[in-house]
Amino acid sequence: MIELKSADEIAKMAVTGQFVGELLAELGRLAAVGVNLMDIEHQARHRITERGAKSCYWDYAPSFGRGPFRNVLCLSVNDAVLHGLPHDYVLRDGDLLSIDMAVEIDGWAADSALSVIVGTPDPADRKLIEATEVALEAGIAAAQPGGRLGDISAAIGEVAHSYGYRVNGDFGGHGIGRTMHESPHVANDGRAGRGMRLQPGLTIAIEPWFCRTTAKIRYDKDGWTIRSADGSRTAHSEHTVAVTAGGPQVLTRRPAPSAPPAEPASDRTSASH
Repeated sequence: MIELKSADEIAKMAVTGQFVGELLAELGRLAAVGVNLMDIEHQARHRITERGAKSCYWDYAPSFGRGPFRNVLCLSVNDAVLHGLPHDYVLRDGDLLSIDMAVEIDGWAADSALSVIVGTPDPADRKLIEATEVALEAGIAAAQPGGRLGDISAAIGEVAHSYGYRVNGDFGGHGIGRTMHESPHVANDGRAGRGMRLQPGLTIAIEPWFCRTTAKIRYDKDGWTIRSADGSRTAHSEHTVAVTAGGPQVLTRRPAPSAPPAEPASDRTSASH
């Protein structure tokens, strides 16, 4: 069942989205050579608790995972692209880190992701991240009232193919609102003019993710972390978007970087991994 949201409900989601966007930008700046993934995880826990928000991931236990997740971030490094389980790993020069987070505030959820390069960038990694960001903006631009869900998928897929990347169809975007995952599924490739009609009030997470040289994936033994099947680098970008009568409204847009990296939370006694 797809629930269309009122303007007031979208405004409430936008409050959550602003927090998600601001925190994700902060965490992206925190990612540097020598920083432990668990420091990033604990900084996010601190900020979420401070805000009175609730992580959508903490009790997340879908059929494909070995849950509950018991962390507030998905931290995926290099060939890992989705559901990366935070663990004791110190970031190295040239690592590609994808950060994905979803929280609820006052019963309304927002979900967003970004990929960053730690230290010295590899041009091929820059191109990969750029492709996900361009595909995300193309998908957002296609989320027009009166259009079709396939318009979004086709726009994302067209960008992927133009950059020379193949698209995996196992995971994509999704509806979002009162919970993190709602209907409909938003594929990262498809045919324009197909699928459900896009109506004002539809709220979705659009999330292109690509692997450099394959469309196939594999799972780590932890039951969560999804990697490219051939070990090639990966990237992931995501925003929560509302379809409105005036066009798409991005609810998780991040502020432009201006502040220096925040100090990570020092208390690591509650680490779950």
